[in-house]
Amino acid sequence: MARTEIQIGDRLVGKGHPVYIIAEMSANHGHDFQEAERIVHAAKEAGANALKVQTYTPDTLTIDCDRDHFLVKGTPWDGTTLYELYGKAYTPWDWQPRIKALCEELGLDFFSTAFDSTSVDFLEEMGVALHKTASFEIVDTGLIRKMAATGKPLIISTGMSTLGEIEEAVSTAREGGTGQIALLKCTSAYPAPAQHMNLVTIPCMEQVFGLPVGLSDHSLGIAAPVAAVSLGACIIEKHFTLSRKTPGPDSSFSLEPEEFRAMVDAVRDAEKMLGKVSFGPTGNEKSSLVFRRSLFVVQDVKAGEVFSAENLRSIRPGYGLAPKYLPQVLGKKAARDIGRGEPLQWDLVSA
Repeated sequence: MARTEIQIGDRLVGKGHPVYIIAEMSANHGHDFQEAERIVHAAKEAGANALKVQTYTPDTLTIDCDRDHFLVKGTPWDGTTLYELYGKAYTPWDWQPRIKALCEELGLDFFSTAFDSTSVDFLEEMGVALHKTASFEIVDTGLIRKMAATGKPLIISTGMSTLGEIEEAVSTAREGGTGQIALLKCTSAYPAPAQHMNLVTIPCMEQVFGLPVGLSDHSLGIAAPVAAVSLGACIIEKHFTLSRKTPGPDSSFSLEPEEFRAMVDAVRDAEKMLGKVSFGPTGNEKSSLVFRRSLFVVQDVKAGEVFSAENLRSIRPGYGLAPKYLPQVLGKKAARDIGRGEPLQWDLVSA
């Protein structure tokens, strides 16, 4: 049976709960552990709920080969081999327990995207609370099964995936042993153009799979996360850097701390604005009801005088009868003398 929420530590993530915001460190540490520590502190200050890294080495992802198949093409990383790119981008494994400890000290959740069986084992030894599958690994059902077998929540990114591939990944995860699955809409382009985001897929995914759905965002700026939340996204993942001026594989499409904080604030505002289905005046609107139009006597009227378009009008404020009664009252007579500016009530209308 589909679950509409997952539990990460003592936090419930899903519809009806606060949006879960993940700062993705990725390669933005530049192989400087002190920079990684600064990123963790800045992510906490910027309002993230979690910090995520990636667990792989060049050798767990590919081989050192410069044949054409292994050359990076059509991305910001053109001109390198896959092995060279991953050598620049990976987070040293011996850092990760220390990063996790720092996150826990600061009150941030810590987890990682594992890219092979050995990295899942490594993360399990660290005691992470959940696992994540990258968009490019969604077709690796063996890896998904390995993560699912831990019984922990699993977040699956779906960039490039067909509906059938997502269905297969979700089925594999369920059969593998986890009942807690969340999906992330993702556009696996770096950066992702606005016209390729297709955020309306988010409510469709939620309806089809009955699972919590969020956004793994590689677009520039903060518009996509806010729009995604308005469409029902309950998780936002965004790359985080201290400065885009610092060169690195991911820095060009990462948010700086002030931008990340602006995104968090905008997301939190969007959550409040969504509210609930509601008709009629809200608490703050009730005091504005008086500024509606209503029926007022606009000329002195004597008892027995006929109400006409000249002496009775629909105007502001809203102390008189509703404007819809104007046709019903016109032609009737005043029950008593009425002064100009007096709101019309039924007891002023002669039967």
